[in-house]
Amino acid sequence: MTQQTAPPLSTGAEIKKIGFISLGCPKALVDSERILTQLRAEGYSVTSSYEDADTVIVNTCGFITPAVEESLNAIGEALDATGRVIVTGCLGERPETILARHPKVAAITGSEAVDDVMAAVHRLLPPDLNPFTALIPGQTSNMVPGQVKLTPRHYAYLKVAEGCNHKCSFCIIPKLRGLQVSRDAGAVLYEAYRLIAGGTREVMIISQDTSAYGVDIRHRESEFQERQIPAHLTDLARELGSLGVWVRMHYVYPYPHVDKVVELMAQGKILPYLDVPLQHASPRILKLMRRPGAGRQLDTIRRWRAICPELTIRSTFIVGFPGETESEFQELLDFLEAAQLDRVGAFTYSDVPEADANDLPGAVPEEVKQERLARFMEVSQRISTARLAQKVGRTVQVIIDEYNDDVEDTLAGTRLIGRTAGDAPGIDGQVYLYAAGFAGTIKIGDRVQAIIEDSDEYDLFGEVVALDPWQTSVPQLGHFGGH
Repeated sequence: MTQQTAPPLSTGAEIKKIGFISLGCPKALVDSERILTQLRAEGYSVTSSYEDADTVIVNTCGFITPAVEESLNAIGEALDATGRVIVTGCLGERPETILARHPKVAAITGSEAVDDVMAAVHRLLPPDLNPFTALIPGQTSNMVPGQVKLTPRHYAYLKVAEGCNHKCSFCIIPKLRGLQVSRDAGAVLYEAYRLIAGGTREVMIISQDTSAYGVDIRHRESEFQERQIPAHLTDLARELGSLGVWVRMHYVYPYPHVDKVVELMAQGKILPYLDVPLQHASPRILKLMRRPGAGRQLDTIRRWRAICPELTIRSTFIVGFPGETESEFQELLDFLEAAQLDRVGAFTYSDVPEADANDLPGAVPEEVKQERLARFMEVSQRISTARLAQKVGRTVQVIIDEYNDDVEDTLAGTRLIGRTAGDAPGIDGQVYLYAAGFAGTIKIGDRVQAIIEDSDEYDLFGEVVALDPWQTSVPQLGHFGGH
């Protein structure tokens, strides 16, 4: 749906400035990158200041109630500052929710709606159609996505599918984003190739259900470098692993064929890392949630670790789901102890408008939810502390994300912040390193070998002992085919 309430703000060839707010998950971040790419291609300027913005685009999240409130607050703030706001993203699929709070928004579009967003922009800020002054002629809606990145140069999210076929009782993603629609493997691989050519050294595979990639298109084949590649997670992972960069898997459901992907991890083809949203451990609660694989998670985790002992597993859980008893919560804690997951996140259950779980009996009081969440985090933190302590004394591979030059008595570049293969950016731990004799030679996005000297609940501390240059199989832009 697109609603128009405001007249065009300007005409002519002046540069139009647009503010942009991106909320929600990495999947929404990819959508934001595509919109920003199109804006830049058509000559619009993006500004970080409300004062400079002719209009503001807000890419919203509508997954859970706190996210909806955050989105509505962001819309209100942008409206107060500029008076002209285009709303897109998941919450845009519920225009009535937005209009009830903010009836003066200029336009509302749904998720992954680049063309609709651009149509709204064109109405508010007509593009320069003069062939002598326009940045590029003609239509640009088929431009390669991802040319504008909201992540640092050295890592990127790569979305392989949109939507979801599951009917989890606590989730409304299929209602917001529709059923699963997978991209052809060739399209995914060519996008990865371009990202790597431009300097990306870590590719993070995302979708709502990455394990189900290609099911909706019957794993059809498509062309990549004169070969036919099936749209199947195993084939995609194998091809990505041949490009010579870190490949990290997110939102992986425990389907049987994931064993083959774990085998690729054991072979060093892709990172030994799985982000698996388990949500709970009690079979009864999992059935109420309508989650696949209820009651079999522990066996699956043990099988994966037997295949790849270096595997890092992260997961998220819901505490205080309707009907959750104390004994079922204890089942969850017992599962944590048995599974020894490396990285764990949790949040308390909250009603989501239109979610079937809202109608389940046995709502858990808020104070009980918070008490259980605290107990959950105490157990998970203790496990994380113990597992990280096992890395002390080991030499590990680290990718450098930033310089840590806050310490006054050190030279610039002597302290570094990075991540191991077991750490995804923004959600997992970090490695704080002393560069020693390598100070000044290490750049953001470089890979080093480091000896771990200490650890705490979530992070590692150590010293660089060697550089570990990348050897990609993708020619680098500006280097005439060099690596």
